[in-house]
Amino acid sequence: MKQINQPLRGIVPPLVTPLLDNDTLDVKGLERLIEHVISGGASAIFLLGTTGEFASLSYKLREQLVLESCKMVNGRVPVLVGIADSAFTESLTLADKAAAHGADAVVITPPYYFESGQQELLEYLKRIMVHMPLPLFIYNMPVHTKVTFAPGTVREIAKIPGIIGIKDSSANLAYFNHVQFLLKDHPEFTFMVGPEEIMPEFVLMGGHGGVNGGANMFPRLYVELYKAAASGDLEKVKQLRQIVMQISTTIYKVGRFGSSYLKGLKCALSVMGICNDFMAEPFHRFNDPERKQIEKALEELNYKSLL
Repeated sequence: MKQINQPLRGIVPPLVTPLLDNDTLDVKGLERLIEHVISGGASAIFLLGTTGEFASLSYKLREQLVLESCKMVNGRVPVLVGIADSAFTESLTLADKAAAHGADAVVITPPYYFESGQQELLEYLKRIMVHMPLPLFIYNMPVHTKVTFAPGTVREIAKIPGIIGIKDSSANLAYFNHVQFLLKDHPEFTFMVGPEEIMPEFVLMGGHGGVNGGANMFPRLYVELYKAAASGDLEKVKQLRQIVMQISTTIYKVGRFGSSYLKGLKCALSVMGICNDFMAEPFHRFNDPERKQIEKALEELNYKSLL
């Protein structure tokens, strides 16, 4: 099994999946995006997460994304691949393909649709790790999976060989405190947070970094914010956090639905000339009125100064 630095620290952008249509990858846009985040200081990249629209993509396209991305990254930073699926065998199939194409680790949510019990989750992970070709991170995303990895379950999961960390997107600092306390005997177990609005507080409290969607647009900003929090530079944290909150309250808030965050992010990347903003079905890209709002938000951010 591959080795990855433990704990993994820093900013790991959950890459958007640049698309030309529902089943065609925007390969040139993907390359620009990967170069953009690596040059911005990303510690790793994460493919096929929530921000990557994994649940809307065909298995063929998912594999192509992994193949192309691993070739483009060429070992410069670790590549993490989401293998979340409702079917055990499909998760393993994607893990095997990720390993074959050169990925460094995989990331899995609880199986979605039917709700799992905590003991079932623990047994599921023990069974899947028997066959897993790569180190694995668990992904706590209760808003979409309807299941939370309970703190006590995370403690037991950390004992399973090959499982090396957790990405938590619950936006719950009380949950973080509880899990962190129970992991005190596992300092090598990576603990990263998804929501960028709480990333600096999370790092100040001992977290290892962020898997933050905004790092697709402005990787340097999020890397500098992480570094400021990790070094305890509260004045710089306060300054940079204001910019992150401006992004969160403008670019992510155009539109009325849960998909607004991703539509805004993809639209901004398109305005910035990085990649296409096509959204996989059932969603669609912003129309001209919303795009103008994104353009205005970027202007108000003076976004070129953040690149």
